[in-house]
Amino acid sequence: MALQINATNPEHPALLLELPWHLPLEEWPKEYLVPLPRGISRHVVRYARAGDEVVAVKELAQRPALREYELLRDLDRIGIPAVDPLAVVTGRTDPAGEPLESVLITRHLGGSMPYRSMFETTLRPATMHRLMDALAVLLVRLHLAGFAWGDCSLSNTLFRRDAGAYAAYLVDAETGDLHPELSVGQREYDLDLARVNISGELLDLEASGALHPSVDPIEFGTEICARYQDLWRELTRTSVYPAGKHHYIERRIRRLNDLGFDVAEMQIEHASNGDTVTFVPKVVDAGHHQRQLLRLTGLDAEENQARRLLNDLESWMATQDDYAPGDPLGARPEVLAHRWVREVFRPTVRSVPPELRGPMDAAEIYHELLEHRWYLSERAQHDIGLDTAVEDYIRNILPKARETLQPTAD
Repeated sequence: MALQINATNPEHPALLLELPWHLPLEEWPKEYLVPLPRGISRHVVRYARAGDEVVAVKELAQRPALREYELLRDLDRIGIPAVDPLAVVTGRTDPAGEPLESVLITRHLGGSMPYRSMFETTLRPATMHRLMDALAVLLVRLHLAGFAWGDCSLSNTLFRRDAGAYAAYLVDAETGDLHPELSVGQREYDLDLARVNISGELLDLEASGALHPSVDPIEFGTEICARYQDLWRELTRTSVYPAGKHHYIERRIRRLNDLGFDVAEMQIEHASNGDTVTFVPKVVDAGHHQRQLLRLTGLDAEENQARRLLNDLESWMATQDDYAPGDPLGARPEVLAHRWVREVFRPTVRSVPPELRGPMDAAEIYHELLEHRWYLSERAQHDIGLDTAVEDYIRNILPKARETLQPTAD
């Protein structure tokens, strides 16, 4: 059987041909390799350079290599954080003509680290909690997409720093299966495997002296189960709100944000007894909201400001008669976004007298007004509306803020 390279990009085969496929991966010369930290794997894995890219090369049998390649492509299509599949190489032989195992090639995830490398300097418990949070988020996202992992563990995950927290990425999909929807039993099986695997990995770290002395491996293994259940319950339950209680929707969004999720989509079904709101979560990299806000509205804001403005934009769009996601006859999101800027954002910001704004930019002013509206609505137990919030903010908040900014006499 001749050497074959199945690749997602037509440019990759030419670059990959330069690698020494006639040698077992363990025998590859150093000039082809990139010295990056590797996690524990049941297979031989090496990092190599292919043109300008750094790739991870994993040696395994042909059938599982092709299957994992297709699974990773499926996960990429549905937006799940996983390593990016580039190619599968089959038909390898050594110089004597003896067959060699196939290899799966994925793109190296820049800035990521395997968990054992992170524990080389003993992690504080607070940092470990963030890792568990990130892994729980990944597992929930996989299950929402219908993916049964079959081997959730720290070893099969890469972690990347994300604005003070961590983002987790699936590395090994060899044991996974994609379904239209997972049963409770499939989810619980994955969760039980995660608990056992993580506890075992932490016990191994404890034995090597790399675990913080205050960390209980069994408790940390169990923690992911509790975190997962909280997330799953919050993300999958249906909320029914009385008509006009729009601040209840914002309260739900805030809870999801506190849990580490951002609301990518909201489906609002109007019924006689209120509004049924279904949330589809999406965990995104830092800077995503800035880019999305700039693309939709032309507004350039800081990341937290952008997330707050996008949440308000989503809530406002859901109240528009011509908002119909998926309907080709409905208004495009870009059209609605520019209408929101023209009819809501700019008039609201301009209603604040320039002499009272101080150093705040337009996005920060609008954020402050939304926060004040939220506070007043919670106190009144109904949505007081943006106009009322602006009036109260100008009358009662800004003068006090200006006083605190005035220089005091010596």
